[in-house]
Amino acid sequence: MKKLISVSLLLSLMLGLSACGAASSSIASPEAQTTAAAVEANAVPEPEEATEPAVDKLDEMIARMSLEEKVGQMFFARCPDENAAETAAEYHLGGYVLFGRDFENLTADEVRANIQSYQDASKVPMLIGVDEEGGEVNRVSLYLRDTPFLSPKEYYADGGWEAVTAAETEKADLLLSLGINVNLAPVCDITTDSSQFMYLRSFSENADEVSEFASRTVSIYKEKKLGSTLKHFPGYGDNVDTHTGIARDTRSYSEFLSKDFKPFEAGVKAGADCVLVSHNIMECIDDEQPASLSDKVHQTLRDTLQFKGVIVTDDLIMEAITDYTGADTAAVAAVKAGNDMLCCSDLENQYPAVVEAVRNQEIPMPQIDRSVRRVLQWKQSLNLI
Repeated sequence: MKKLISVSLLLSLMLGLSACGAASSSIASPEAQTTAAAVEANAVPEPEEATEPAVDKLDEMIARMSLEEKVGQMFFARCPDENAAETAAEYHLGGYVLFGRDFENLTADEVRANIQSYQDASKVPMLIGVDEEGGEVNRVSLYLRDTPFLSPKEYYADGGWEAVTAAETEKADLLLSLGINVNLAPVCDITTDSSQFMYLRSFSENADEVSEFASRTVSIYKEKKLGSTLKHFPGYGDNVDTHTGIARDTRSYSEFLSKDFKPFEAGVKAGADCVLVSHNIMECIDDEQPASLSDKVHQTLRDTLQFKGVIVTDDLIMEAITDYTGADTAAVAAVKAGNDMLCCSDLENQYPAVVEAVRNQEIPMPQIDRSVRRVLQWKQSLNLI
């Protein structure tokens, strides 16, 4: 408790000192009274008693988690078509990614009920994500909107930035109304060859326009409390589909910085929550490992882009990975490279492989804790925690 130096104590001290001298008086001198008044007016509170600093809520959560629970938070798994709630609880999953089959032939109320059952089964609230890009990739609006969303490129061609903003705002509202809290968007890839895989999904061939699209979309989602995901770092470019095999990108680093790097930089500056890393082999950064398994690519994200959020892989069962290495090996390599979450459709193999790698000290526990903290911080920013 704060204590003030009182006038009475001061007078007692002064009278006591006077008694030690030649003579004393029952009333303090005017000078003493003046001094006492000045002290009273300028009295300085004694320091507060030292208290222990408050323990961060997320640190408390992590400290209470078992190894299995921590590793589970690092999996953004494909939602199974059966026993999804039980699977979420069994593996302590960080999140589910929903696909078209999770909406087809269902009403909005039925989708909401399914998602709520996953949340109810989970000790820690889950990220529920979809790829609702518009155009070529629609998981939700194909079934639960009068007409599916057009691609952002089409909205821009028809009505400029106003039309793009209106579409992304409606998209966010639709997803949130169903209990979906993450859109695996915006697409930041720049593709100039109309014959290549990413061309129809890319917003523009112009890096500045794609950067503006990324920044606007992230800002809209952020205001709505919908998670955003910049993809597919470090940029597909004019490369083949990694769903069907290994892709090698031979562009120079200077070309990468002047083009593909820009939309990701803009999205990060706008406050993007997550960056999804592709399986392309970006030779100018790492000529051996797919980006998703490359510590050099992740170092570029952390150091050059100064990204502090969640890094997630593209699905580790895509053939660019399975042609490169085994699924369980890929999961361990992905964590070692610096991914905080693994997008996966093979929990039965990948989850125990990561748990075992931590137990064997192949992956250090402090690294796991850092990744789990980023995941929980993301959930906290979306008001899930």
